[in-house]
Amino acid sequence: MLGVALGFAVQHYQMEKELYVLAGLLVGLGGAMCIAPLLREDSMLYNIVSDMQQMPIAMGRLAGVQFFSWFALFSMWIYTTSAVTQVHFGATDTVGAAFNSGANWVGVLFAAYNGFAALAATVIPGMQHRLGSCKTHLVNLWLGGAALLSFTVIKDPNWLMLPMVGIGFAWASILSIPYALLANHVPAHKMGTYMGIFNFFIVIPQLVAASLLGVMLKWFFHDQPLFALVIGGVSFIIAGLLALLVPENRDV
Repeated sequence: MLGVALGFAVQHYQMEKELYVLAGLLVGLGGAMCIAPLLREDSMLYNIVSDMQQMPIAMGRLAGVQFFSWFALFSMWIYTTSAVTQVHFGATDTVGAAFNSGANWVGVLFAAYNGFAALAATVIPGMQHRLGSCKTHLVNLWLGGAALLSFTVIKDPNWLMLPMVGIGFAWASILSIPYALLANHVPAHKMGTYMGIFNFFIVIPQLVAASLLGVMLKWFFHDQPLFALVIGGVSFIIAGLLALLVPENRDV
């Protein structure tokens, strides 16, 4: 119902068409939940919906962590080039030398955070031993959040290499710790199913980011792409806080 209502609202009030994507997502999820009980118990849709409804508590809490983590990442991937070329290189269009220089530098920055992620992967196990998985994930996500927020105060584009260290730690942590935590809580015979469902929480924030970020920037931030990175930084911080709610022991 919420998806249908949103679709009618977008049409009636002539809102941004990107919101149709979010409406369609909500309609699809709601439709699957309604149809599944009518199907045979050995059907794929029935089993997926049933497993989602019966997912372990830890998985449900990790879903929130994943949603905000990946929403932050998609904010970064979509808008860093626009933000850096506009704010740090002074580009006023997408064809000038300033834009090309900024876009090339963003390519270097993205390559750098992947390199830092490889180094972070060697450090994270030691952090987990000292802090536990959930607190380690909190620290790493907050490093990512601080990194994205720092784009608002760093003026020299060369210094943007420093935040890439934080992004690298967040990226390495996102690719490892949530899956390790999930593996501690799901039955072995359902591991493949739940890992597949868990990946929904990568796709869903991608769709939400694609449909909502542009609207949020237009409505609240005068189409300034730098604020997409601010939104991403706040999302990382929220994800870190939610990580503290995830139980590390199987018996919770």
